Order: sequence, then structure tokens, then C-alpha cells
Amino acid sequence: MNMKNPISICIVFLFVIALLSTSNYAQQKPAVSKTLKSSGYAPVNGLKMYYEIHGDGKPLVLLHGSYMTIDLNFAQLIPELAKKRKVIALEMQGHGRTGDIDRPYSYTSLASDIDGLLNHLKIDSADVLGYSLGGTVALELAIKHPKRVTSLVIISSVFRLDGWIQSARDLFPTIKPQFFEKTPLKTEYDRLAPDKNHWNDWVNKMVASEVVPFDLGADNIKALKCPVLIIKGDNDGVDLNHIAEMYTLCGGGVFGDITGLPKSRLAILPGMTHVTLMMETAKLMSIIDPFLK
Repeated sequence: MNMKNPISICIVFLFVIALLSTSNYAQQKPAVSKTLKSSGYAPVNGLKMYYEIHGDGKPLVLLHGSYMTIDLNFAQLIPELAKKRKVIALEMQGHGRTGDIDRPYSYTSLASDIDGLLNHLKIDSADVLGYSLGGTVALELAIKHPKRVTSLVIISSVFRLDGWIQSARDLFPTIKPQFFEKTPLKTEYDRLAPDKNHWNDWVNKMVASEVVPFDLGADNIKALKCPVLIIKGDNDGVDLNHIAEMYTLCGGGVFGDITGLPKSRLAILPGMTHVTLMMETAKLMSIIDPFLK
């Protein structure tokens, strides 16, 4: 296989996502089931949005990455987080048990959906953790609905398109529905999606949305009032300069011995990729738990 070919790289990347995510899910599913308090569908902005509630305590919303589901993305984290928190996990437009609707993808609309879900659940504010796509949605939620968000945990994500390194941006438009065939990601879609026949259209719609230039705005990131924890793998596809910019905008990068520590935090985990980062439950919890306290 020619690994210089973007399509070859894409196939390998998607296979790794499918393999690791499903291994994660298979190992942890019983523990997730034990923490489940309730689940349901919320009518928000024309969607029937699927959600689950695990544990008790202060609310913590989890936002998954592209093509993912609650179980595939957070099966290991939920049992740990639910020991101390009321974890609200959901599936965004077109993902998992939440059907797609005739609406283009935008970070504004996805953030509005989260706001609507919290209205439905009668939750005024919550901490929000987002991975990849979910991280950008979490940032947009804090920008557009600041009273909803008490703190942010942003994992392996960006606030504008060029925050991804060039090779990642080259990969996104090469993704095809057939690349997922016979992978657990497709199996989960067939098992959970309300309309199994929408697969090709949905993947193509996702791909089209992920190459549209976007910029949530440096000024908007700088204006965030809530503390932000940024977690990144050292080789996860997000540009290191972009992460440094984001952290600086959030008040970081200072001489802490003189000025004191900022309310926001930055953690870069060594030897981690975009996929393997989410497999490191113990390491993630050792960073996330103290921050949320």
C-alpha cells in the first residue's frame, strides 16, 4: 500500500478508529450499563436527540467526535466520570440513535441543539467536555450560550479549520462511505440509526461539512469567561502552534511564578495520536478530575 497516497492513509486511519473504538466499547459496555440512570429522546430544533444520563452530581455534558456514538467514544470515561458527576451523554445530528434532518451541519446549529437539550432537561448550566468535532461544538456553545457553560474540557480539537495540520486537512475530503464498509463504525450505524438507508448520504454530508472553512474567532475565544482545560496528544493532527494560540487566548502561557496560575490549563500527552489519546482513561482522568474540582 502506498502510504503517500491520501486515500491509502485515509483507509488505514478509519480502520484504526474503528478497531480501537470498538475494542474500547466491547471492554467497557457492562460498566457503562451499570451507571445508566435514564435515557430518552429530546425534541430540539427538529431533531429527536438521543441522550443518556449516568451517575449523580454536578452536570457534565459529553460531546463526541465525528462519526462516533456515545459508546464508541466514551465507554471507558463514563464509568469513571459518573462516580462523582451527573454525566449527560448525547448523540448529535445524524450520529448513532439521533436521526439526520434536512439541515446543513454548522457549529452554530449543533451548539444550539445542545442548548435545547439542556432546556429540555431543565439544566441551567453544566461543565462541558468535547472531543474533536465535539470540542469545537463545545467552544461554540460557550461563545453563543455563555451562561450554559461553567467550564470546558477540549480534547484534540480546534477553533478554526487551519488548526488541523495540513495532512489532516488533505485527508478529510478523501473520506468515502465505502471506506467504512465492514468496519465496526458501519456496524454500529446499522444497529442504531433510525434510517439505515441514509448511510451514504450522511457520510457524504459529513465530509462536505468538514472541509468548509470556519473560524470561531480568536476574539471570541479570548472573551470566554469560563476556565478551559485543553488536552492534546503530541501527534494528534492538531497544530501545536494552534494549541499554543488557543491556550494563550484563554489566559495561559504566563510566568506563573510572578503572575500566578491562570484559571485555564493545558496538557499535552506524549506518544499520543488522535485515536489513541481517547484510550488513555487513567491519564485523562488524572487531568480532568482535578480541573473539574
